[in-house]
Amino acid sequence: MSLKHGTAVNRKIKSTGKNRIAVIGLSIWFVTTLACTRSVNYPDNLPTPGGVGYQPTPMAEQTPIATQNPQDSIVQATETMTVPTPQPVIHTPTLTKTAVSPTSAPPILYTTQAGDTLPSLAVRFNVNVDEIESPELLPEFGLLDPNILLIIPDRLDQIGPPDHLIPDSEVVYSPSAIDFDIETFVVNAGGYLSTYTEHMSNGNLSGAQVVQRVAIENSINPRLLLSILEYQSHWVYGQPRNIAETDYPIGYKNLLKKGLYHQLSWAVSQLSLGYYGWRAGLVTELAFSNNDTIRLAPDLNAGTVAVQFLFSKLYDQRNWGGVLYSPGSLPELHQQMFESPWLRAQLVEPLYPTTLTQPALVLPFQPKTVWSLTGGPHSAWGPDGALAALDFAPASESHGCTESIDWVTASAAGLVVRSGNGIVMVDMDGDGHEQTGWAMLYLHIASKDRVAEGVWLNTNDRIGHPSCEGGSSTGTHVHVARKFNGEWILADGPMPFNLSNWIAKNGSEPYQGWLIKEDVLVRASMVGEFDSRIIRVE
Repeated sequence: MSLKHGTAVNRKIKSTGKNRIAVIGLSIWFVTTLACTRSVNYPDNLPTPGGVGYQPTPMAEQTPIATQNPQDSIVQATETMTVPTPQPVIHTPTLTKTAVSPTSAPPILYTTQAGDTLPSLAVRFNVNVDEIESPELLPEFGLLDPNILLIIPDRLDQIGPPDHLIPDSEVVYSPSAIDFDIETFVVNAGGYLSTYTEHMSNGNLSGAQVVQRVAIENSINPRLLLSILEYQSHWVYGQPRNIAETDYPIGYKNLLKKGLYHQLSWAVSQLSLGYYGWRAGLVTELAFSNNDTIRLAPDLNAGTVAVQFLFSKLYDQRNWGGVLYSPGSLPELHQQMFESPWLRAQLVEPLYPTTLTQPALVLPFQPKTVWSLTGGPHSAWGPDGALAALDFAPASESHGCTESIDWVTASAAGLVVRSGNGIVMVDMDGDGHEQTGWAMLYLHIASKDRVAEGVWLNTNDRIGHPSCEGGSSTGTHVHVARKFNGEWILADGPMPFNLSNWIAKNGSEPYQGWLIKEDVLVRASMVGEFDSRIIRVE
């Protein structure tokens, strides 16, 4: 009997991850990690993780790929250091498309999770979309409701661990972290971070302020950043044990990434690549420092993949297993520092319902003016991450970072909750928290005439002038991106970016792509070519 969508199911099926070969044997990890202990002195109210811990060995120094970076720390390396020059870091694993072939193995029982779509599931399970069956009717496009039974051919012989390590809401800066007081937590912990300061473009910041800035800019949960920082270098409760832990507290040793801000910013880029790459079906395997690879278990959640992805860039395959799955692991430490993340997740997840739709948004410039789409879907923040942003530039007789008299205007009404460093963040539900509901980022807004924090904007109200302020930019423009409940919403995803009924589409590379309205197409061009011009009519 051939199962079709909407038909009854009456056959023997099996759960994902059961009766199959794992690439890494967890039993081996537990045995091998007993020989090592973590020499960390935790306070009395924080038990040492797992009793017997695992002390992994950091990977070798690496040379980063040059990317545009909107981070604006002005700390510079002042001493000479010899750094080996191996192959550049591969930020995104190569997608392995294993040939789809018939199999005699029983099908897999899979229960849908929040954020799932049929195309992304097909990539994760290495099947075609039309091979995914269910006793319920499935939407051809868009998000799938959680807890729907799917029957999927079993074509993955070797996969990584299927355990869910951390909920999605504990990776993104979600509603569960609104009331988390970073400064108080850091001071009470009493470690090196509580006395640390770093000079930034807007003055000296405390360690807690650096963590807060990275968390809010990237929309990554500060609790997770603190537990990673403690696990890697003991900055939260203790003291770094050597100069490497002092200069490179995340463990990524590169002179260009020296200091807390740069280290955390690199880490959140890796977390974002894993999280949003999994959402979009672009990441299906991990590549380790020794060139080993593993196929990700197809039923993982995005939060787990984010953490797995980050640590695959810091450790070889064996030590990666110790970090995440042995006694004394990062997930154990995280729970001991902040109690159960799964209990917090029950109050806020799913982060967005399947019925969610984007509110009406208009193009972010004044009517009757000609601008250009200079950037198709690309990273919302930093060089890597969610392809959630679009760039627009006003007409100009000169190229580069020139002063503009044109105005960026509000795409929708809302409360300005952040204004500074080239950023204007508008909270569209007006509750004062960008971690809840819809929020819109406007980046590269000039200091002159920029709207102040606390101002309520109506649609079409002036925000400020486009510029190059707020990070790395080669020309005057505005960068816009959406998020909901702290999660960046992909520009070409289940809820595509819709501005005045212009719909965003990905290109073959970040910054490429289009806006499409009925039968009219506008192509992204970083130099403002003729077919990138767009006029806001209304």
